[in-house]
Amino acid sequence: MELEKKVMELLKEAMKAKDEASLRTLRAIKGAILVAKTEKNAGEMTPEREMQLIQKLAKQRKESFEIYHGQGMTELANKEKEELEVLEKFLPAQLTEDEVKPIIQSLITEMGVTDIKEMGKVIGAANKKLGGQAEGALISRIVKELLSIS
Repeated sequence: MELEKKVMELLKEAMKAKDEASLRTLRAIKGAILVAKTEKNAGEMTPEREMQLIQKLAKQRKESFEIYHGQGMTELANKEKEELEVLEKFLPAQLTEDEVKPIIQSLITEMGVTDIKEMGKVIGAANKKLGGQAEGALISRIVKELLSIS
């Protein structure tokens, strides 16, 4: 619920400032919140669910940017990049690969996982521990790398 209030405040400010990129993005966040709240078995909007929602929107923008950029559609790519920059303001600072690796290594050691077949357990624990500070693809790649070594 905290995110929704923050988005509404920022939406008012963006309207006054006539900031089109922020307006588009904040409206998308507001829409995603409404959809999430009205889903069956949705429950309450927890801070974790809000973070997942923002991460999902950011991932969509990042993928769209890469596609548009690759196709030479610079105008659309720029719009996606602008929206991604607004979304990143809501996300925690992202950790680098060098910062994530020791955290995952300690999790593997703690859990006593030695086989790559148990990769899912480690990824789940890493996602909980890192709480949005690292992308799922990065976590997955590092876990796979560390388990194939051991």
